[in-house]
Amino acid sequence: MRATLRGLRHSLRGRLLLGTLAWVVVSVLLAGWAMTDLFRQHITRQLAAELAIHQNQLIAAIAQNEQGLTTLRFEPTDPRLQLPYSGLYWQIDRLEPGAAPEAGVFRSRSLWDQTLHLPETTFPLNDGNGLQTLTDPRGLNLLALVRTVTPPEGSAIHRLIIAVDEAALTAPMSQFSMMLAIFLGVLALGLTAAAVVQLYVGLRPLSVLRARVGDVRAGKSGHIEGRFPTELQPLVDEFNAVLVSNSEIVQRARTQAGNLAHALKTPLSILANAAAREATPFSQLVSEQVGLAARQVEHHLARARAAAAVQTPGTRSEVLPVLQGLAKALSRLYADKGLHFDLSQVDAACGFRGGREDLQEMLGNLMENACKWAGHEVRLSVSAGAPDTIVLCVEDDGPGLPEDRREAIFQRGVRMDERVPGSGLGLAIVRDLATAYGGSVHAEASALGGLSVVLVLPGG
Repeated sequence: MRATLRGLRHSLRGRLLLGTLAWVVVSVLLAGWAMTDLFRQHITRQLAAELAIHQNQLIAAIAQNEQGLTTLRFEPTDPRLQLPYSGLYWQIDRLEPGAAPEAGVFRSRSLWDQTLHLPETTFPLNDGNGLQTLTDPRGLNLLALVRTVTPPEGSAIHRLIIAVDEAALTAPMSQFSMMLAIFLGVLALGLTAAAVVQLYVGLRPLSVLRARVGDVRAGKSGHIEGRFPTELQPLVDEFNAVLVSNSEIVQRARTQAGNLAHALKTPLSILANAAAREATPFSQLVSEQVGLAARQVEHHLARARAAAAVQTPGTRSEVLPVLQGLAKALSRLYADKGLHFDLSQVDAACGFRGGREDLQEMLGNLMENACKWAGHEVRLSVSAGAPDTIVLCVEDDGPGLPEDRREAIFQRGVRMDERVPGSGLGLAIVRDLATAYGGSVHAEASALGGLSVVLVLPGG
């Protein structure tokens, strides 16, 4: 539970939802309290008004006869006042200053042979319309309206009490509270559902934006496409501007790196040719160092290209066209062997999340190496690997390589056979580029009998 709440606090949608739910709960509770209190006041006023009607009837009925005795010309007509312990009662007490009240001079039949007793604090003669709490003969709570009057024919003071069972107030309040709780509960659920829908609809553009950014990262698009709400569109425009600016910076850096490499290759070639004309220890030393410098230039140029492509979002290259182009070129280069390039296991939907030149560099080195050793066939396969990766495999039907030597071929300057032309740099460049992209490369035995080189790269 704590982990769920912690997750909601770290989520924009969760924060908004928690805030909305808290406000809904507080609002419903306050509304329930206020409506219950208003209804209680209404019922109390209505009950007091009903009791006042009976009280006014008693006031109109009080009179004095010729002997000076208090009489009651008529009684209130409510049938409940005739039914013993019905819950509605009236009583008239005689009050004499300085003496104890004479309770029950007149009383309703509903009291039977009992009387209502008020605390002494109710003796003041000023009239009041507020309800007071009493106890009936059975010990139940009553709500009473008490008033003192003096008949116009005499000076005797009388106290008129009209009382009703407290259930007349509590029963409607209980029913109202139950109905109100159900109503407010349904209202709270409705408001919560509306808040969830509103949050889902309101924050949906953020989900769309995240998907568009994912497309850019996966290389499916070079910029964020689509129109977004007014609050998000400036952010999208700025992000697209950053993508364009970053792409231009990377392109200039790659161009400068290529220009630097070409500028170095020319003097290095001149030094290598000059050293090759002589057969002295010095010329041999120059040739070795020039070759080392050339390999270093190629190595760092490849890493710079890969690093630039990795940092450029939106870069994606189709694999199948690159393989077809390389197979066509290599079939001409090794026409004397009559090689067959098998592309039947290439998934055309797979793409490389990186630069096309780097993909050509890696596959070109792998395929050229396979062509050097293949007898008649080179098999190429491409498939989706782990999430967001592709697996490329280049196999040949050549003599293969012992397991203990397969790792060494990816080191710079190492050649599988000195009799075969090469610099020993191609597979090292493949590993450097693959590592720069977060991928890997390794060699294993092929089902064709030769060597199989497996290249894992980011894809989508």
